[in-house]
Amino acid sequence: MLPGTQEAAVATRSPPWPGSSPEHGQTRRFVLSGEPWHAGAVTQTLDDTRTGTETGERLLVAPDVPWVVLVWDDPVNLMSYVSWVFRSYFGYAAAESERLMMQVHTTGRAVVATGPREAMERHVEALHDFGLWATVAKADE
Repeated sequence: MLPGTQEAAVATRSPPWPGSSPEHGQTRRFVLSGEPWHAGAVTQTLDDTRTGTETGERLLVAPDVPWVVLVWDDPVNLMSYVSWVFRSYFGYAAAESERLMMQVHTTGRAVVATGPREAMERHVEALHDFGLWATVAKADE
C-alpha cells in the first residue's frame, strides 16, 4: 500500500436461497488516497473469498461536471407557493424567486441550483418535502 493511503475491507454475503451458503460472499477492499475524492481517485479491488484470487480491478474517478436541480411545472401548486418555496428554502430575493417561478410556469422547468451531485440530491429531497416536482441532472444536458 502507498504512503498516505488507507485500506478498508467490507465482507458481504450471498442472499439466503436454496443452494447458497455464507461462504459464497465477497470481500471488497477499497484503497483510498489521502486527497479529497474530487481531486484523486479510488481504486477498488474485488477479491473472491472462495478462491482467494483477484477477480478484477477498476479505477473510479469523479468527474468535475456540475449537477443542477430542475423544478418542473405541476398542476397542483400555486405560483405564489412555488415562489415562496424558492424564497424560504434557497433564500432568493423576491424578484429572483418570481423570475424562476415564471420560468417554471411558462417553459415547464427551471434550473434553481447548481453544484455537486450530493448537495443537489439533498435540495431535490427538500423540494419534494415541499410538494414540488424536482429532479437532478448533469449541467451539460
